[in-house]
Amino acid sequence: MGIGEHFEGVKQHWARNFAFLDYFKKVYGRDQPLPKWSDADVEEFIASDPVYGPQLKALRESRKFALGGALAGAAHLGGVAFKYSKSPHGVVLATGFGALTGAVLGSEVAEHWYELYKMDKQGANLRFIYWWEDKVSGVLMLCHLSEFGFWAV
Repeated sequence: MGIGEHFEGVKQHWARNFAFLDYFKKVYGRDQPLPKWSDADVEEFIASDPVYGPQLKALRESRKFALGGALAGAAHLGGVAFKYSKSPHGVVLATGFGALTGAVLGSEVAEHWYELYKMDKQGANLRFIYWWEDKVSGVLMLCHLSEFGFWAV
């Protein structure tokens, strides 16, 4: 194994480790931002993609767990701080920390509830971004194949 082969292996290793940067380049590193999408657009993608559609739907459902955990954590820790401290800045800090902790705990519950650890979360989001980019640029032409009962590209 030569030094050139070694550096190629190191380069591939770090490219895999920093693959998440491709997502940020695709979403945030553009000259013209993509237009906003609606819930109907997301539902259209979920119905059209048999692989990433259900994954994206599970990801969207998991947000409810994080939100519920954030509300419960903020109410609980903020209430405890208010009961025992009555200090305004302490209540604000405790409420914020409770919301953060509850959101993380809710996300972990959702991770197991929807088995998100088995999915490619970043891939599903990125696939939706690609689909949305194609749709708004007019490249995506949908035709209904009535004899098969599904949409095709």
